[in-house]
Amino acid sequence: YGIEIEEDRQEISEEAKQAQSDRELLYKIHEIANAYFQEILWDSQEGRSIGLSYFRERDLKDDIIKKFQLGYSPEKKNSFTEFALNKGYSKEILERSGLSIFRENSPAGIDRFRERVIFPIHSFSGRVLGFGARILKSNVKTAKYLNSPETEIYHKSNVLYGLNQSKQAISKKNVCLLVEGYMDVISLHLSGIENVVASSGTSLTTEQIKLIKRLTENVTILFDGDNAGIKASFRSIDMLLAEGMNIRVLLFPEGYDPDSFARKHPQDYVEKFIENEATDFIDFKAEILLKDAGSDPIKKAEAIRNIVKSVSFVQNALKKEV
Repeated sequence: YGIEIEEDRQEISEEAKQAQSDRELLYKIHEIANAYFQEILWDSQEGRSIGLSYFRERDLKDDIIKKFQLGYSPEKKNSFTEFALNKGYSKEILERSGLSIFRENSPAGIDRFRERVIFPIHSFSGRVLGFGARILKSNVKTAKYLNSPETEIYHKSNVLYGLNQSKQAISKKNVCLLVEGYMDVISLHLSGIENVVASSGTSLTTEQIKLIKRLTENVTILFDGDNAGIKASFRSIDMLLAEGMNIRVLLFPEGYDPDSFARKHPQDYVEKFIENEATDFIDFKAEILLKDAGSDPIKKAEAIRNIVKSVSFVQNALKKEV
């Protein structure tokens, strides 16, 4: 092509080399952990009777479980830590990855995700960056979902769950469905709807929006039927508008979320429902705020100001006018 490529002759500094090999180690330990959790799920008595039976109760087929590389972390408190130490990984790298916790009273280490089903979180290109994990016991006083802490390779504001498995479908359909949780993504995939990602409980960030924008400018946000967080999400939707995205919003019938709706209805019904019921975000916001304001003129003026603010974020001048 006649493009001259200038080679960078500078030697990489020792520090940069070290940082690069540290990152590679973090990727490697996550790969090892991912394989370990999957092996426990499929090949151990505990994994099959607790983890696998949970996924099957949720109607997940084996090929979907394998597609999302779901796993299980056993009850023994340092099961993975012991495995990794025996493989020659240091305490330091286990601690930095967030997979193990070492305290004075437990020098042998504790697995962060013990006794949970595991959802690996992949980068755009498919490398494992971290994990989400769900506890199955209902009588334990701990968070239902637990995520990897921030590390050199995992920044939750830069990652969308399911993007690696969904990127081709998003490109092809030219629309990205945005949901809240891991199971919402997986259930929609199960019912054949694959252009879907989750923001995993964080409100949307500019970095996440840019990831979607590489594939499409069209986003449809799917809200639960009784989602109290709709108003709270208005701010992140304004950010989407500011990035030049086209936003539609869909509210499921009361009592449904994307996971339960997708499991209850056939694929073509769900696809048509999403297509026909999704409304433009500005219209949706106007409807909600004006309904709240009723006939109170002060509230009405405030609502209109709020709607106009969102319109001001729209990038395309023609669209803004409309």
